[in-house]
Amino acid sequence: ATKLYRHSSQAADRQQIHLTVVLTMMGRRRVKISLAAICMSVATTATVSVGLHATVASAFLVAPSHTTRARSQPLSVSQQQDQQQTTNNAASSAEWIRKELNEFTPATNVARAPVNRVVVGPKEVLVYDTSLRDGTQGESVSASCDDKLKIAARLAAFNMDYIEAGWPGSNPKDAAFFDRAKTELTPDIRAKLVAFGSTRRKGITANNDPQLQALLDSEAPTLCIVAKAHLWQVTDIIRAKPEENIEMIHDSVSHLVSAGRTVFVDLEHFFDGYKFDPDYAIQCCTAAADAGASGLVLCDTNGGSMPWEIEAMTRQVVKHFGGLVTVGVHCHNDCGMAVANSVTAARAGAGMIQGTINGIGERTGNADLCSIVPTLALHVNSTLQCQDNLKEITSLSRFVDETLNRAPNGAAPFVGKSAFAHKGGLHVAAMERSPLSYQHVDPLDVGNEKRILISELSGRQNIMDKIREVGVSMGEGIASERATAILNRVKKLESKGYTFEGAEASVHLMILHATRGYCPPFRILDYSAQVFDSNIDSASRILAKEENAPTGISTSMGPIIAKGPTSRATIQVRT
Repeated sequence: ATKLYRHSSQAADRQQIHLTVVLTMMGRRRVKISLAAICMSVATTATVSVGLHATVASAFLVAPSHTTRARSQPLSVSQQQDQQQTTNNAASSAEWIRKELNEFTPATNVARAPVNRVVVGPKEVLVYDTSLRDGTQGESVSASCDDKLKIAARLAAFNMDYIEAGWPGSNPKDAAFFDRAKTELTPDIRAKLVAFGSTRRKGITANNDPQLQALLDSEAPTLCIVAKAHLWQVTDIIRAKPEENIEMIHDSVSHLVSAGRTVFVDLEHFFDGYKFDPDYAIQCCTAAADAGASGLVLCDTNGGSMPWEIEAMTRQVVKHFGGLVTVGVHCHNDCGMAVANSVTAARAGAGMIQGTINGIGERTGNADLCSIVPTLALHVNSTLQCQDNLKEITSLSRFVDETLNRAPNGAAPFVGKSAFAHKGGLHVAAMERSPLSYQHVDPLDVGNEKRILISELSGRQNIMDKIREVGVSMGEGIASERATAILNRVKKLESKGYTFEGAEASVHLMILHATRGYCPPFRILDYSAQVFDSNIDSASRILAKEENAPTGISTSMGPIIAKGPTSRATIQVRT
């Protein structure tokens, strides 16, 4: 089959025949196939489309009769000789196929994609970060080329499986990123990069589409293209014929795969399209898979699908393709369901989750990987490549916000400053006995920390915790008595308008003041205040100017109209 592919004289025939045989062991999955049957089907029909994604064990030609024989029944000498001969033949055949595929693989300097096998969730899930592409479509989110290089390196250090870094065919900045990445990023980082694009345009061939060529020029090992999977979007939005859209998907994937790249297809509006016409949505998936796509990414583009809908439809797609291709999801947060939908899809068999750091993205954002990754690792017990670095996720979250000049979301799950902050006295008292009483995970597991807040809602245990935090040594009884006095003072002051949540130093001083032998750091000796009123401010600050003012003070800039008395006070304190 590989010879037929390589030596085919017609380019169109070569695009129709796709054989991908991965000669690797995939855990327990061993798929035995007959190469003779494949060659026969290809030889008899020149235009047949062979979309074969299989894992062939080293001894894939071993006769099944030997594997099904009861283990307790010993083999005769002749049977053992036959089995050994079959195994030797299988080994030599496997070596021949390896050689043929290596010869067929185009010579290229492109780094190898990090994962080249089918992954099915929730046991194992690939994490695909699109912060540098889809994330930058969010309002007020912008990153320079330097910023993108820094963030890509940090994402790679966290061990994200894939880092979608931009659309080189859409803007000069993303094209410059991939050019600089060739020399400024290490091979390990470049191996994780993904370049984004779309299917070929209507009316032109894949060979002549400039943005597909830009994808290849990026030298990214993995390419992801977006394709319409909603019949109404095809006919009314891009105004193409349904069959033409299928051809656009197939031709684009085939063109990129033939160049030796790993290709994922983002099936835009898939879930809405599946509700509208499930048969056509599946046809779009099939066109991509038959052309050699390694991943089918089901997109909730408008963010309006519910978790139970996502689960049912994802399960149907995973079942339809029977483990021949990795199914992924890409969810938006327009209903606040992006994280729930992503985790639900993984439970339904999706082996790849797309999202962004801190959920940045278009409109209300994308699925937040800072919530999805810890949830899968700590609650779903999925195997993730990055789970060994889970303690770095809070630092990663804040690094991305700082680089993009964004204020961090203090209430963000897992990574927010308030994620493990406790104010209520009842809660703090319970956590003194067991931290799990009001925390679903240990904050240290995600690189965060527990915080105890002081306010009028606090209890005595809040102050006791602060006393231990300060490191003041006093007996338990005395500490309890002092804590009660401090708490009463806090409540009295907050009733007058003071607030202590953001004034931990003030609480610290109260605690020190309550200790024996306390010596104040300073003492006010005296102070003076000067106050004056005037209708005219200094010449450097003009209060108002009206061109047709009836009265006022004439200046070179026109009449000055006083808005009312002004005040200025100067206070001097000597300590």
